[in-house]
Amino acid sequence: MNMPNNVRQNCLLVLAGAIFPLGLAPFGLWPITVISIAILFHKLINQSNGKAFLNSFFYGFGLFLSGASWIYVSIHEFGFLAAPLAFTATIIFCLLFGAIFALPFVLFGYLPKTQLALALGCPSLWVLSEWLRSWVLTGFPWLYAGYSHTDTWLSGWAPLGGVFLLSYFCALLSVLLTLLCQSLNRFTYPRLLCSLTVALFLGGYFLQSINWTQETDNSLSVALIQPNIPQNEKWSTNMRVSIMQQLAKQTEPLWDHDIIVWPEAAIPTIPERIPRYMESLKLRAKEHNATLLAGAITYNPEKQNYYYNSLLAVNDRAEQYNKTRLVPFGEYVPFESYIRGLIKFFDLPMSKITKGSRDQQPFSIRGQYVSAVICYEVVYPDLVARNTLQSSLIVTVSNDTWFGRSLGPIQHMQMVRMRALENAKPVVRATNNGITGFINFKGHLQASLDRGVKSTFSGTVQPRTGYTPFSMVGSWPIIIFSMLSCLSLVILRSKLEP
Repeated sequence: MNMPNNVRQNCLLVLAGAIFPLGLAPFGLWPITVISIAILFHKLINQSNGKAFLNSFFYGFGLFLSGASWIYVSIHEFGFLAAPLAFTATIIFCLLFGAIFALPFVLFGYLPKTQLALALGCPSLWVLSEWLRSWVLTGFPWLYAGYSHTDTWLSGWAPLGGVFLLSYFCALLSVLLTLLCQSLNRFTYPRLLCSLTVALFLGGYFLQSINWTQETDNSLSVALIQPNIPQNEKWSTNMRVSIMQQLAKQTEPLWDHDIIVWPEAAIPTIPERIPRYMESLKLRAKEHNATLLAGAITYNPEKQNYYYNSLLAVNDRAEQYNKTRLVPFGEYVPFESYIRGLIKFFDLPMSKITKGSRDQQPFSIRGQYVSAVICYEVVYPDLVARNTLQSSLIVTVSNDTWFGRSLGPIQHMQMVRMRALENAKPVVRATNNGITGFINFKGHLQASLDRGVKSTFSGTVQPRTGYTPFSMVGSWPIIIFSMLSCLSLVILRSKLEP
């Protein structure tokens, strides 16, 4: 029996979305991402608004089902949800964000159907789609097209416009490819396609040679601890002493470093409950004039129900950074009064966290300002740019154990590298079980620890001062340009169409 045409088309769109992540880490096949988006644009041209939404929805569903499949691992293996329920929850998540992805493409039917208008409008709608899912329902800024160019010459544009600008360029190449394939004999701008592609990549190549920031006078010796604590032991009271002893033992040979970093929530209890242990760490740090940056769950002494996901500076100044972007269900439960207690997944350990203040000062260490970024925060480009504007070094900590052996940690590290590129600042990253490592100000991973091992890593980092254009203005220029482009095309539709 022949498959109905509309079903066949929908399956093609799901497949097109599913191949999109092949352009991202660890595969790095960026032309596939361009082709994937081109297939979507091909299926959107000459469609009504409703049909454009549905086509985009099926594409987005395939994109998230393939690229964010690690969500199943998180909620099944570590969220204590039975496999059928975890699978259902994953499908619902992909359907929901597929719909959010598709919302801006409702405007596609209002765009003029000229080649030039489509070349301007399609990339703008793509960027608005990525931007929309960076904040709706607290956001899921994952699987951006721009990340496919972390290691190509186009990455040279990142310090100017960030990952959204790279996504715009990627979608621009896709729509030009679409127009070329749809009208080989009538494509008005064949030379434009070649010229623009060459110009974008050559421009990025030359931009890579620009050093937007400057080295400081002093380097810092940094040691990273990767304890590799199993997630099911992390908050076990029976394992608490053992974990604390392991952290102390791993750290002992490294106290001669300027900075020692423990990963997110490394301390297995509230620090106030272990005063002797914390005091011993402080004394060792003071003895060697070192600073230990330790991930911990803390609380507000004045409001003891207010818990924070924090990074503590264990030294005489006792500075603290509290995470400002929280993970739904992992760190807080939406509609808590209605759903907490229904199933075990809604009662995960440490799922009652309060977000920190928007304006927090960076750590001051050895005359350098060091900004902190905790786990999920690093996937928000503008948040990182704002937090690191005055710093010369970025420290990010994470617990990627939640991802299991999926692609999640590799995708996560690629986004960390993009943050280094956008801000032209070095990044040191400590995680519970990988990927732990040093990233230089050009976004290159200089050295790292293997995933799933207990180990330490140390080296010298050269802090840098100054700003990139992106550090100062963030993503707003490309977002506003995309909005104005779409608005102008819709308003001028009658004049632009023949």
